[in-house]
Amino acid sequence: MAINPKSHLALTLFCVIFVFSNSIPLSFSLSLSLRDFENLTVYEILPKFGLPSGLLPSSVKSYSLSSDGRFVVFLESPCYVQFDYLVWYDDTITGQLNYGSITDLEGIQVKRFFLWLSVDEIRVDLPPADSIYFQVGFINKKLDIDQFKTVHSCRDSVKGSCLGSLKRVFELPAPVEEIPMLLTE
Repeated sequence: MAINPKSHLALTLFCVIFVFSNSIPLSFSLSLSLRDFENLTVYEILPKFGLPSGLLPSSVKSYSLSSDGRFVVFLESPCYVQFDYLVWYDDTITGQLNYGSITDLEGIQVKRFFLWLSVDEIRVDLPPADSIYFQVGFINKKLDIDQFKTVHSCRDSVKGSCLGSLKRVFELPAPVEEIPMLLTE
């Protein structure tokens, strides 16, 4: 009985595809079961999806994660965190969690110059590298991922204002009572 090389190749190809498709992190769909995430904090879940835990501020009071990856995070109140850029978090943040990215993001804005712009998507390189990408409209901004590895504290307001900064620019220095003199002999 002769073996048909085409059927042997097809069987080999099928086996390779089957093995690799089962080793891919299930597109990290949540068929891992929500029970696997039940007792974890949101800061522990983010790294399981290849994302740094410091993407969210320290004021998370609760979150929900559905089996399709949709999530809602509730903060104690809206707040600001200073990274390379000033970031504002609404008290409710929503999005779609996938392995290496958060899409359909709502509730996070970044300040660029004098404008507040909504962050639509966050993603990292796969395999993981030293960069993280923030999609703001059609602009894609690459930042160093190290600043997002630790969870940052929130502040309730932005310290200083544009007007306060202008006042400081035009202020005269305080009068000097005494100017030390150097005596040279």
